[in-house]
Amino acid sequence: MRHHKFSLFLIALIIFVGVIIDMPLTNLFSISIPKLPGINRSFNLTLPFGGSVIFLNYSKFKFIKIFQFREGLDLAGGTSITLSADMKNIAITDRDNALNAAKTVISNRINLLGVSEPTIQTAKDGSDYRLIVDLPGVGNQEALSVIGSTAELSFWESGIASNSGILPVGMIQVLGNTAELTNLTGKDLKSASVTYDSNTGQPQVNLIFNNSGTQKFANLTTKNIKKPIAIVLDNQVIEAPVVQQPILTGNAVITGNFTQDTANNLAIELQAGTLPVPLHVLSEQTIGATLGQNSLNESIFAGLVGFIIVAIFMIALYKKSGVIATVALIIYTIMALAIFKMIPITLTLSGIAGFILSVGMAVDANILIFERTKEELRRGRNHEQAQSLGFSRAWSSIRDSNISTLITCLILFRFGEGIVKGFALTLAIGVGVSMFSAIFVTRTLLNLFNK
Repeated sequence: MRHHKFSLFLIALIIFVGVIIDMPLTNLFSISIPKLPGINRSFNLTLPFGGSVIFLNYSKFKFIKIFQFREGLDLAGGTSITLSADMKNIAITDRDNALNAAKTVISNRINLLGVSEPTIQTAKDGSDYRLIVDLPGVGNQEALSVIGSTAELSFWESGIASNSGILPVGMIQVLGNTAELTNLTGKDLKSASVTYDSNTGQPQVNLIFNNSGTQKFANLTTKNIKKPIAIVLDNQVIEAPVVQQPILTGNAVITGNFTQDTANNLAIELQAGTLPVPLHVLSEQTIGATLGQNSLNESIFAGLVGFIIVAIFMIALYKKSGVIATVALIIYTIMALAIFKMIPITLTLSGIAGFILSVGMAVDANILIFERTKEELRRGRNHEQAQSLGFSRAWSSIRDSNISTLITCLILFRFGEGIVKGFALTLAIGVGVSMFSAIFVTRTLLNLFNK
């Protein structure tokens, strides 16, 4: 019984936190409390996943919540920018690679903005090379400041602390507590390409330096044997190979547990530093929501109608257990929406569809449990035994069906683009929460209230 009470307390806590996160209000409450002796300073706490703030100042306790849903391009609109790549100094055979390298750099920079589900396309018409970038919920000036500069490739080694300000992200973790920027840059790198080990056939990345780079790289590798050298693009560590021996010829190979894709991506990122393509803004415009608020309202209304119909069905068929399942479904919805805000996930209509689909799967788990329980009751078990056996025998079916769905979500997320990824992510989170809801929440409520 004590275990059930603790589980109920945990569920109540989850509901409270979830409701706080889900509520649209910004300033939730301010409560007056007695002044505490000896406390003469304010206390501030910033929580992760959205910047909620707890503020304590003498006799005032204030909670300010700023969690917000992030809407996609189809619901909130955003910015569309068309960039022209200047290829006049790039060899014709290298231009496609240069454009893909520029696309990779811009994608990495957009990720730093925290923008989810951007659309970045390459376009080619004769000698005209372009990048078309659509960013949901981002203003023109913010977008231009992020994608407007040229990629910069640099190399860092272990050494004295840098005097150049903040070290690149990840540099301290890669090289320890100190790091030193070298004079070797992307201008010294002639090419980067994928090759294969002649003995194992394993993909690797081959670097070829120009004349000035050969001497610099020889000096760098000679003084850093058995130490890592971090390769940094746009202040992001993309690789940190350990030097095995001095490399004096200007021809180096980066080995590791590469797949064809990871080796190719690394080569493209390195090429971004060796093939800097000047990008010029051809056009920029604010684009409206492709579907808009009406479509969102209609989808939410459809979801509510579906929820009500499912609740009526569950209550009519399973009576008291159906009421408990409906309560568990409400708790599931609160939890899932809170997670969407906390991550945060960019919501598109396809993502909302994935979430609504996961609601149906949560109901499916409850139906399996209830039917197994009814079977045990028909066999003469008492209520407590029937519930316990019903859960244990339904679990394997719930587990296998949800795992198969999660595998599908993983495939869609890995190989899909844009809204397909959003659908896969919301469905996967919904499935995970539904498993928790069915096995923990429903079971706890049944044990306490369905005696």
